[in-house]
Amino acid sequence: MQIWVDADACPVVIKEILFRAADRKQIVTTLVANQLMRVPGSRFIRALQVPAGADVADAEIVRLLSAGDLVVTADIPLASLVLGKGGFALNPRGEFYTKDNIAQALSMRAFLEQLREGGVDTGGPPPFGQADRQNFGNQLDRHLAKHAR
Repeated sequence: MQIWVDADACPVVIKEILFRAADRKQIVTTLVANQLMRVPGSRFIRALQVPAGADVADAEIVRLLSAGDLVVTADIPLASLVLGKGGFALNPRGEFYTKDNIAQALSMRAFLEQLREGGVDTGGPPPFGQADRQNFGNQLDRHLAKHAR
C-alpha cells in the first residue's frame, strides 16, 4: 500500500500528519503537484512535480496508483477515478469517498457548478479547523491500522 496526495490544495497541517504517519508506519507517501514541493528527508516521503495544466496531477495519480492504495484529495472526480481503480479516497476533512456516496457527491458538485455558472454565489466550504484536522488524523490512523501491512 502507498499513499498518494493531491498536494496542490492539501492543507499544510494535513501534509504534516501524513509525514508523521509515513515514517511511523513506514509507508511510501508521494505528494503530487504542479509546483515544486519541499518534503522532509525521509526514505518514505517523496514529491513528484508534474507539468502545469488542468487535472495533470490527477491523471498522474490515477496512472500510478494500485488497488488498495490511499489517495488524499478533496477533488471529487479524482476520488471517483480512484474508487474505480480499487483505491481508497480520503478528503482532508477526514471523510472517505465510497461507492455508496460518490455518485451523490458528483451530483452535488455538478449542481453547485451550474449555480456558479449562473452567477449564484454558492460560498465555499467552511474554514478548515481543528476538528477537521483531528477527524482526518483519526480516520487515517484507523485506515492504516486496518490496511497497512
